[in-house]
Amino acid sequence: MSDITLKERLLNALEGKQVDKVPVCSVTQTGIVELMDEVGAPWPEAHSDPEQMAKLAIANYERSGLEAVRVPYCLTVLAEAMGCEVNMGTKNRQPSVTAHPYPKDLEGMKMPENLIDMGRIQAVLDAIKIIRERVGPDVPIIGGMEGPVTLASDLSSVKSFMKWSLKKPELFEQVLDFATEATIAYANSMVLAGADVISIADPVASPDLMSPDSFKNVLQPRLQNFSSNVDSVTVLHICGNVNPILNYMADCGFEGLSVEEKIGSIKKAKEILGERARLVGNISSPFTLLPGPVDKIKSEAKQAIADGVDVLAPGCGIAPMTPVSHIKAMVEARDEYYS
Repeated sequence: MSDITLKERLLNALEGKQVDKVPVCSVTQTGIVELMDEVGAPWPEAHSDPEQMAKLAIANYERSGLEAVRVPYCLTVLAEAMGCEVNMGTKNRQPSVTAHPYPKDLEGMKMPENLIDMGRIQAVLDAIKIIRERVGPDVPIIGGMEGPVTLASDLSSVKSFMKWSLKKPELFEQVLDFATEATIAYANSMVLAGADVISIADPVASPDLMSPDSFKNVLQPRLQNFSSNVDSVTVLHICGNVNPILNYMADCGFEGLSVEEKIGSIKKAKEILGERARLVGNISSPFTLLPGPVDKIKSEAKQAIADGVDVLAPGCGIAPMTPVSHIKAMVEARDEYYS
């Protein structure tokens, strides 16, 4: 098994096949300030410039030992391409959506004919191609993006989205279908560019915002539609305590489910998933990886492996002020576990 590539190991782990050891990577954002300074690829420039985007992503793989390269660094690329206004953030704050194209109704909502040429989409695709050229064929590339539920809420505003879910189900379902179609197109363009895994983060699908019933009846079919129409291995990340919807998440057709530390027991989560999906996570980004110390990171990482996590990863996007040494500690913990 020793000649297995990083890409083979990650794909095997996500598909539930035997691996020699649990892969360690991040399916969520990986840009950190220490690396921005080190390689000269700071935010917000690295969100739009393919060369800087690629350089910053590769730096985390090379310096910390994470076993995949993941781009981009936000959940606004598709939203912006589809008409949302975006604040590009700062060196240590991610971009965010500030205005929405359809806040009152869906009047005039239509798919841009050349969606893949809009906004920063080409920058992401070019970055993926640059990464592939530099890391070679054996290192997995993870393409990250906002999920259909989050995109739908960005197009309509969270407020309207929530309101429609209760009072105007036809608008709610219409904007979800529209968003799902767009996410599939964008995801497949990343796969064509060279991404091996598509990881969607769908924070608005969290039980913190949407009821479990709503998830099961309305959101789950859209997520199933996404996973079955994207030509790669897929991972679904939903923030918060997802225990009330974990069983439904497992039926969404994604190979991997990325969860935060808030789920509590990995063992219990694994029992719920059974053979339906693999568990990715769940070392706390804000409470463990960011503050440390290294000993705590290592003991939590080893515990997660012992409890059966399939891919060791941060529970959510890596906080930009996290030191490289703390990410390295997660990788070292995995190596020590198997030594």
